[in-house]
Parts: sequence; C-alpha cells; structure tokens
Amino acid sequence: MDKRIFKHARKFHKWLGYLLALQIFAWLLGGLIMSAIPLEKVHGKHLAARQLNNPFKQADYLASVDNIVAQITQPRQISYSHFLTIPTIIVSNSNGEYSFNGVTGRPLVAPSKAQIIANAQAHLLINAQVIDVIKLAKGTREVGFKENIWQVNFDDTFNTTLYLSADSGQVITVRSTIWRIFDFFWMLHIMDYEQREDFNNPLLISFAASSVLFCLTGFILLLQNIRFRKRTSRRPSS
Repeated sequence: MDKRIFKHARKFHKWLGYLLALQIFAWLLGGLIMSAIPLEKVHGKHLAARQLNNPFKQADYLASVDNIVAQITQPRQISYSHFLTIPTIIVSNSNGEYSFNGVTGRPLVAPSKAQIIANAQAHLLINAQVIDVIKLAKGTREVGFKENIWQVNFDDTFNTTLYLSADSGQVITVRSTIWRIFDFFWMLHIMDYEQREDFNNPLLISFAASSVLFCLTGFILLLQNIRFRKRTSRRPSS
C-alpha cells in the first residue's frame, strides 16, 4: 500500500478529530443518559396519571348521543369520559375534540381555575403542592405549542408540571426535570436545536458522514500500525 495514503489519512484523521470531538462526546454521553433513564420515568408515569378510571356507568349518560353528534361536522369518534364529578361525552373530528355534558347534552362549560387545580391534583400520584397555575394562550415547546391550555406547576423534587386543556380540563401531558434532561440530550443527539424533532436534518447527516470518514481513516492508520509491527517482529536480531 502506498505510504502517501497513510500520510493523508493521518492528517485527515487529525482534523476530523478536532471537528468531531465534542459532538461524538455528546452522542456518547447522550446515548448513555437516554438509555439509562426508563421511558416511563421520562413520560412521568410515576408522577401523574394521564387517565383516571371512569366512575360512571353507561346509564349515567342521559344525554342523547344523536343530538350531540348532530352538532359536529363529520364526526369520527365518540368516547365516554368524565371531568371531576361530571360525566362527559367527547366527539372528535378532523378539527379536534368537543366535550359535552353527558347528562344535559350541552357543550361542556370551560372549567374554572379552581376546577383545573382540583383535576390536576386528582391525577397526581405523588405528594406535592400546587405552586403556580398559569393559563396560556399558546404553550411552550415542551407541550407542542398547543393553544388555550392551563399549566399547573408542583413543588416536588422533579418540578412536575401538568398541562390541561382549557376547554375540557383533560390532562394533555406531564413534564418534569427528568423529561427536560432527556429532551436536552435528545436535542444534542439529533442536532436539531430548535424543534428537536427532525432526525434527518442536514447538520446531523453531515456530522454522521464525517464520523464515518473519521472511523475509516482510523482503520487505515490501524493497518499501518499492524504492518509496522509485523516488519519489526521479522527483523533479525543482531
């Protein structure tokens, strides 16, 4: 093999190492942390329940489902749920979900702040107190920028936050420090520093391709080292 190949490989390998060192470290550290944290902890299943057991029976829903469905354009799905002590019927279509009082058949009145707090506490699985309740016209990225929601913050070790719909009072998602740490390293891992969703962004592809070249040049230098050792071992002793 031409010695010039080893020379160019060594130089290329060195500069690629300078370029990739921090990102490769971030990949390795992020992979370690993300694999070490169970996903149920990330999703906050130990902190709050997304859904509660429905205490109502079919007979408790006195409203006419036909009358409710007639109010929705192209309904796709009907589900029976509840909000605190109110049985609810939820009808969804391509535009979203619509909640109705399961007894009166009327559109569910938007819950008050006190009802939102009560529902958030009912879903909570840990011993914590509410420290802050904020109504947001548009949520942050950690709730997918959903509109018209309540943010309920608790004082536990994990800084648990529940996001609830301002229209129906239903829990949208649970967030905590664990989720935020995971999300940070996920951002570093896929190199999408804004939306943190694009796994096929050009920056990630470029660095991944450069990392492959880094490994290939390292393999070439390894071959040079093996050849050198073989020649040294074959040299006759004086």
